Amino acid sequence: MKNSPKTRVALFLIVTFALSVIFYWLIIAKGIGGFGGILVLGLMWCPALGAIVTRLVTQKNLRGIGIGLGGRGAAGIKYLVAAYLLPVAVGLAVYGAVWLSGLGGFNPERFMGYPAGAAGAGSVFLRTLAIQLTVVFGFSVLSAFGEELGWRGLLVPELAKMMSYGKLVLLSAFIWALYHYPIILFSGYRSTAPLWYATIMFTLDVFAISFIFAWLRLRSGSVWPAVVLHASHNLIIQRVFDVLTTDRGPTSFITSEFGIGLVVAYGAVALWCWRHRGDLPISTVAR
Repeated sequence: MKNSPKTRVALFLIVTFALSVIFYWLIIAKGIGGFGGILVLGLMWCPALGAIVTRLVTQKNLRGIGIGLGGRGAAGIKYLVAAYLLPVAVGLAVYGAVWLSGLGGFNPERFMGYPAGAAGAGSVFLRTLAIQLTVVFGFSVLSAFGEELGWRGLLVPELAKMMSYGKLVLLSAFIWALYHYPIILFSGYRSTAPLWYATIMFTLDVFAISFIFAWLRLRSGSVWPAVVLHASHNLIIQRVFDVLTTDRGPTSFITSEFGIGLVVAYGAVALWCWRHRGDLPISTVAR
């Protein structure tokens, strides 16, 4: 087998999507909820298995997958911190605007499972939030690692050997969006907005955030900032801000992964990454 970036990318995609088909079928049959959650975890680990198989078959080891922390000392830590905090900032901007404008309601009771007006509600809210941001975040890392070891651990750096930053982002984003379409279209993984709208917004969201994922991966030399960003996004947006928000009609068109709010917010950060593409190591990006 010819050991080239094209070969490695092709083998990775074949293995990843061959494994994913099994989980697509099971998830569509059982749905997202309940036992289906375990199946979603399995689906998220298909890219990781694809990356591991590809590395072992083509080079007999796992080098180049980015499992080191990258950088030295604070140089590596700053990317992890930025990755963790970005969804927090984006969520506060998008959902804060929705709550303040009345386009969506703020409902802490649903988040903490405790009456907002009852005694001690504030401490219950803070305790619930702390658990989400620490303990639950750990579980989110476990699932996010499965996807990121594939998409950013192998795919992005291999594409960087063949094409420019802009081209590799667009191609990897297209593949990543395609990977999600079966569960969006057939298993109920979407918002209450019309399916056509939710699908378009999700696609734009994926393309916007892919600029950020790729920039972090190539700049840091590690897959962990991408893992942290993915885990933080899934936790902060889906399990905190989405749960805190009640639908008032137009809400679903703005919030969640299927609304225009995150597209705009992540798009602004993506523009920053594009303007700073010159900061990426020349050795990792084809010119």
